[in-house]
Amino acid sequence: MTIDSAVMAFAGIMILAGIVLACFTSLLWLILPGFVGLNLVQAAFTGFCPAAIAFKKLGLKPGPAFNP
Repeated sequence: MTIDSAVMAFAGIMILAGIVLACFTSLLWLILPGFVGLNLVQAAFTGFCPAAIAFKKLGLKPGPAFNP
């Protein structure tokens, strides 16, 4: 697994988790998928992704998108 696929999988899990939690508990959980979506947009324009940095420190190999 590359950093790219790990970031996409992590973002997808966080978005789905936020939606499920909002359905069954409080609507305030919708802040989580909103934050993840905003982070994905800013990463597309700036190339800075905190999740990619964390996955690199965990030893995953960079893919074409997050190759610093």
